[in-house]
Amino acid sequence: MIRLEVQVLISAPIELCFNLARDMEAHTRSLAHTAERVVAGKSTGQLELGDEVTFEARHFWVSQRLTSRIVEFNPPHSFTDQMVRGAFKSLRHSHAFEAAGSQTRMTDSIEMAAPLGPLGWLAERLFLGAYMRRLIERRAQELKKEAESLAAVSDATT
Repeated sequence: MIRLEVQVLISAPIELCFNLARDMEAHTRSLAHTAERVVAGKSTGQLELGDEVTFEARHFWVSQRLTSRIVEFNPPHSFTDQMVRGAFKSLRHSHAFEAAGSQTRMTDSIEMAAPLGPLGWLAERLFLGAYMRRLIERRAQELKKEAESLAAVSDATT
């Protein structure tokens, strides 16, 4: 099993960051480099407790599908999605938001396990852990840019 955590400080209000992180269109934009798209479930708007979404994306030159369900929801502080079907043995992704002065600390925590027993364990250590960290870091930076841009527009109009 792999456990990883990625934190980023965002110059935007906590509510904006929370809502953007669960927004389906923002999610798709933040992972555009993987050609990720929604193929079943909620494809627009913001995810809520119990929502299920099936994504299709290209990872390691292979098109893969993953279905996740929102299993915990505590606005505007956290939500957690958990894989219900997909290539992993297990995958749980917690999204936490904490006000930090005029900024928001967004923390992504992932617990995942590859299938295939010892081969999966080896894959986790050789490349999967680093790949997932880069993927989540890139997504966090994309959300940061979008949130800060939206916050700047909001500040300019008030």
